Order: sequence, then C-alpha cells, then structure tokens
Amino acid sequence: NPYAGLVSRLRAAWLSGKTRPMEYRVAQLEALGRFLDEKKEEILEATALDMGKPSFEACFSEILLCKNELHETLNNLSHWMKDEHVDKTLVTRLDSAFIRKDPYGVVLIIAPWNYPINLLLVPLIGAIAAGNCVVLKPSEISKNTEKLLAETLSCYLDSDCFTVVTAGVQETTRLLENKFDYIFFTGSPSVGRIVMTAAAKHLTPVTLELGGKNPCYVSDTCDVQNVARRVVWGRFYNAGQTCIAPDYLLCSLEMQEKLMPALREAITEFFGSNPQESPDFGRIIGVKQFRRIQALLCSGRVAIGGQTDERERYIAPTVLADVLPSDPVMQEEIFGPILPIVVVANMDEAIDFINARPRPLAIYAFSCDSKVVNQVLDRTSSGGFCGNDTLMHVMLTSLPFGGIGNSGLGMYHGKFTFDTFTHQRGCLHRNMGLEALNSVRYPPYSQQKLGLLTAAVEIKRKGMCTLL
Repeated sequence: NPYAGLVSRLRAAWLSGKTRPMEYRVAQLEALGRFLDEKKEEILEATALDMGKPSFEACFSEILLCKNELHETLNNLSHWMKDEHVDKTLVTRLDSAFIRKDPYGVVLIIAPWNYPINLLLVPLIGAIAAGNCVVLKPSEISKNTEKLLAETLSCYLDSDCFTVVTAGVQETTRLLENKFDYIFFTGSPSVGRIVMTAAAKHLTPVTLELGGKNPCYVSDTCDVQNVARRVVWGRFYNAGQTCIAPDYLLCSLEMQEKLMPALREAITEFFGSNPQESPDFGRIIGVKQFRRIQALLCSGRVAIGGQTDERERYIAPTVLADVLPSDPVMQEEIFGPILPIVVVANMDEAIDFINARPRPLAIYAFSCDSKVVNQVLDRTSSGGFCGNDTLMHVMLTSLPFGGIGNSGLGMYHGKFTFDTFTHQRGCLHRNMGLEALNSVRYPPYSQQKLGLLTAAVEIKRKGMCTLL
C-alpha cells in the first residue's frame, strides 16, 4: 500500500508520546493560527480561483470561524485535558475513580471542496488538541486550495505528526485501506457509506458529516421581508454550495404569492439587477457540478432567475414555484443557487412532509408565533435546528454540529471536536492495603456477604419511599 509507510511513521511518532504534553498541543495550535494570519491573502486568492468565493465570505467562513474555534480551544484546553473525577460507591470510597482524556492515535480527516479551509482545519484543531497525529486529505476538486494546503501547512505544523495527502478517488480508496484509529469525513451520504465500510474492516470509529435536503417551513404569520432576506442570504451564500443551506421552502399558496416579490427584492438588494456582475456572488466549483445543477431547473416554474453561463460556471440565484414532491429538484440535495417552493396546506402537512423523508442536517422554521416554531422543533428530528433564521446556529462553538441518520453520525465544534477525537478512558486506582474490606466479595459466598456487598455498592433511586 503506497500510504502504509506514511501511516507507520505517524504511528511511531504518536507511540513516542510526542503529541501528549499540553505544551506541544498548544504550540501546534498556535502555529495553525499563524498559518491563518500569514496565508490569509493566499487563502482568499485560492478560494476565489476555485469557486469565485467573495473575499467577505472567505474571510468570515474560512478564516474567522476557524480562528474562533482555535481561540475557544486554546482558552479551554487545560481544563478539557484534566482527569474528570466521578462519583464513587461506599466500597470504592477510599479509591480514585476518574475519566482520563486519551488521544485515539493516528486519525484521518477527509475534507470536502465547498469550505476547503474550514472543514479541514476545524476538525484538525480538535484532533491536535486531543493529542493525535493526523493525516489530512483536502479535496482534489478545490485544486488551488489543495495546492496551498499541501505546500504550506507543513511549514507550520510538525511534519512528524501531521501530514497532507493529495489524492483523487483511486488514491483515497488505497489510503482508506490503512488502519486508522479514527476517521472524520465530510461529504455526501454515498461516499460516507464507502468510508464507513472501509472503517468497519478495522473496527475504526468514524464521524460522518453528510448532507441532505434541509427543509424550511414558513408559516402564514411572519414578517415576509425579514424571512426573504434571511432565506436569500442562507440559500445563496457560497452560491448555494453549503451543506446546511435551506434546500427548499414549505409554505401555503398564499405565502408563496407574498414571498415571491420579497425574495426578488432581497436578491436584487444583495446582488444587483444582474447577479452575474456582482462581486458578492460565487460560482459553481466545476463543470460537472454545474451541469447537474442546471438540469434541475426543469422542475416546477422558474419564478426568479434561471439564467446560466457554463463558461463562467454561473447559475443565477433562482427561485422555483409550484414544485411537486416528484420533481427532479426534490430528489437530491441541490447544493447550488436554486430555491424550490413546495406548497402545503398548513403546519401539520409541512411536518408530515418533513417526517416522511430522511432526517436532514438542519431544519428551519419561520413564524412570529413562537408556538409554531416550537411545534416544528418538537415534532421533527434533524442534526440541528434554527428558528427564524438560516445558517446562524453553526456560528456558535457552544452548539454541537452534526447530522443524524442519513445526514451524518457524530458531532463537532468547540469542545465537541475535542471530545470527538478523545477516548474517554474509565479508570479506577485502588489502595493496595485494607484487604479485609475486600473479603465480602471473595468466595466462599454467603447470604450475609451478599447483603453486605449490596449495601456497599447499591445505587438507590432518589425520592423513592417504601409503603409498609
């Protein structure tokens, strides 16, 4: 296997204990911070070349959010690393019982192309903080960012413990044949299944950050202009190539008629009368992806936008009206600047529509009535939820981010990333003396011994009383 030597080298470094001291982890994290500072212009240039990403979006999503994760980790690492002492029973009262925060070992992080810096470095921050060695596999589709990471990241991080692998599909398949101690994958559900199958051969635990069709319910009682602005921002950010973007709207026919002019107005306000000329609207990553998205425009009725230019990989911010559940645009995650509207009679029908489909990465609900928002929250299941806005829940390092079911497995961000890459090792350290206290559990057994042992280890339910 072409990567066997590389994995073995990193495993030897991990076994040496090099990554375990807190000082080492902090030094590597601080070096990652210098990478983000010193290579900021190169990051902006690479993401612009790959997908026309506006510098505002790249500064915010690729750099600022990474630095937030980094600073949250550096601010709390000493606390996160400490042994966590736990409750004890009477029989272990004189002993030490604690959870040790151990690194897994050599971990693999596979990142996608849509946020090529953020979705590689945020998991990496947690993996370094937890004391692991890491193989990083950026996406080959965002080739300029991949080149930047491959050529410069090694100048900042310890190459004995952290390495970037540039690989296509065939090479990644060979890479996955190696035994890793943890695999963190962000991408599509179809590739997630391949990764999980490869991991199963070595009984390797995985985190799968996948996608899906994120529904957005708009009730009849809401501020239409505010809904339009927040939905347009969330749907067309990064030209719609965001795994948590609202994938489709669910609303009544009356609300569809009210929303349409408000959506058109918001699109014009954000991107001008010709979004193709706007410096604030990105491009589709590649021709293959462009053609797939373009083919979805046949669904429903194009109410806003619909213009395309393959030479520029440009698809206008588009809204489709009167879309049917059977239309092509409703059969797959769009991952582009198209917003279908599906008409439902009421909230109950919207909730039934959502629950009849695979559980999404995010659900959005808009209403001036908090009871409506809470009903959608209470009666559905998804990786995350945001009421009266889109995307904003992902900004908080205090909230776990991850999917459920078809949209993923596991979670990260902030301490949740540290926990993901940490094996919580249950430990009991007993006293070598006081052997007489142990005799109650040794043969020969008796009812008296059982009674004494039960009294010493039994956990009783609080608030229970015995009726005589």
